[in-house]
Amino acid sequence: MDVHMKRLRDLLVWVAGGALLVAMVVDTSAMLGRQLHLPLLGAIEIVQAAVLFGSAGALLLAALEHSHARVHLLLDRLPGSWQSWLTRLHAVCALTLYLGLLGGSAWIAADLWNGQEHSELLHLPYRPLRLAVVFTLLMLLGHAALRLKKKART
Repeated sequence: MDVHMKRLRDLLVWVAGGALLVAMVVDTSAMLGRQLHLPLLGAIEIVQAAVLFGSAGALLLAALEHSHARVHLLLDRLPGSWQSWLTRLHAVCALTLYLGLLGGSAWIAADLWNGQEHSELLHLPYRPLRLAVVFTLLMLLGHAALRLKKKART
């Protein structure tokens, strides 16, 4: 494995894992606070932002390591030519999905760019969160395009 890819993988593991740990700690603290009549205001907003970064990191990590969930029940029983064809079809569908999600996310981000959007209690700005989604989808789209290009050569 390339040194840069290993560093990127490690960074994604730490960012995604750390974000999910933050979400877990905040949510647990909020639950305990409710039981002790010491509510943690804005806990849901923090958890939502943390889960965004955790899931974005997990998606990127799964894409880089080619470890998305796959059903091998049918694929492994097909002839090699069909497996190759379905693998290419899967790559095209993934590319189409990422392109659609990117288009919608970028459209919403651009449409609300000049708005003063923020969460209700903690006033967390939504703009950086939208940019994180768009950046993640750009990375996934680029990775899917490279994989499709590589599969087309074989």
